[in-house]
Amino acid sequence: MPVSRFLFADQLGPHFDDGGPIVLVEAVGVLGRRPYHRAKAHLILSALRHRARELGDRVEFLRAEHYRDVLSGRPLEVIDPTSWGARALVAELGADVLPSRGFVTSETDFAEWAAGRPASRLVLEQFYRSVRARTGVLMRGPDPEGGRFNFDHDNRRPPPRGAVGLGLPDPWTPVEDDIDAEVRRDLDRLQADGRITLIGRDGPRRFAATRAEALAALDDFIETRLNDFGPFEDASLRGDDAMAHSRLSVPLNLGLLHPQEVIDAVVAAHASGAAPLQSVEAVVRQLMGWRDWVWHLYWHLGPDYVGGSNFLGAHEPLPRSFRELDGSGVRAACVSHVLNAVADTGWAHHIQRLMILGNQALQRGYHPGELNDWFIAAFVDGTPWVMPANVVGMSQHADGGIVATKPYASGGAYISSMSDFCGGCPFNSKKRLGEDACPFTAGYWAFLDRVEPRIRGNHRMSQPLAGLRRLADRDAVVAQERSRTVW
Repeated sequence: MPVSRFLFADQLGPHFDDGGPIVLVEAVGVLGRRPYHRAKAHLILSALRHRARELGDRVEFLRAEHYRDVLSGRPLEVIDPTSWGARALVAELGADVLPSRGFVTSETDFAEWAAGRPASRLVLEQFYRSVRARTGVLMRGPDPEGGRFNFDHDNRRPPPRGAVGLGLPDPWTPVEDDIDAEVRRDLDRLQADGRITLIGRDGPRRFAATRAEALAALDDFIETRLNDFGPFEDASLRGDDAMAHSRLSVPLNLGLLHPQEVIDAVVAAHASGAAPLQSVEAVVRQLMGWRDWVWHLYWHLGPDYVGGSNFLGAHEPLPRSFRELDGSGVRAACVSHVLNAVADTGWAHHIQRLMILGNQALQRGYHPGELNDWFIAAFVDGTPWVMPANVVGMSQHADGGIVATKPYASGGAYISSMSDFCGGCPFNSKKRLGEDACPFTAGYWAFLDRVEPRIRGNHRMSQPLAGLRRLADRDAVVAQERSRTVW
């Protein structure tokens, strides 16, 4: 039997295909491990089936409960997969393993950069600058384009006052076909049979599931949204959940796009005068910096990182509103809106994830491991390698400062300044006591009170902790938030 290349569902682009026979497997058991967003399950099955159709006679497309059921005993080669579990499976199958692909830098590159550095010194900005210097992207000789490596300080504009959106065209979406109709029927049947549990609402597929669709999404982003991405990347509007974000994390994490081609495309737009440097650098930093960095940290920090990280002692279970993606019973306008938007689409931009959902989880002490698993299952771009550094590290500070130097907690003032969520909300972002006290404003102080013993040695938290100690109504705020049952 000839050797075939087994491709996982996140290895579907041309950069994973060197010719020769290919095996694709649709393993229903993977979708049965936990409740997945319906849009995510649809996207994965649609992408696999579309790729099988494209490959024609070169592919053996198998359906099974588990990978082992159809792969054991076969001569296989694989491109090193993207999770600890998948790598263990590949080792068990005895496949020949090729180096990983789909990132700007290799695992060897990162190992050489990280050599001799303790985990607390694996600083994103230093890694990002080293990759920029080595690759020459947005560089003029030894100097960065525009005199700075990082334009993040310029990219914090609040949304336009009184606007319901940024006024941009609706983001590109695909046209469903017969494969999508078949996937929808199959998901209905699997759920009715009790083989899988799905959360979120069904709807038209909104994200690329093929290479052609991914390229169309990339072109659309550059043409319609790239200019505004930088300035407004931290802003939110309830009438415009896409804002100027690319939403390219979805095809990137399916392997339909390579990050380097996205980088090359936005840099070319800047070189032609079609896109401002601050927006282009922001995209480059997200891909060449953050995306590669969290990928490498996933391996560098080891398989026990998620389960062994709970620096702030957070043990509360996720509330029903999260588990069932139902914001209808949540009074806080920002949380209600984002949960309902995720229920509709399986997606939210990074500020809604970090400063709304993540901020609530941090303040209320939701268990970081449980939250990590929820983000993987509830978001169409959630993967086992993406979420640990993003959720456990940056959002929940559960690793004690490896990924982020301080907890990303904020009160209602930040949400009010960077969004329109507070208008019409029954809570007052300026109040920390009373029936209309903002759960984020009051929750911020209650959070600091709870974690003070663990963070008092963090110099970046010295000013907030000093403010906590001066708070005349500290005890009353803490008692109020401990007894809060309604958000």
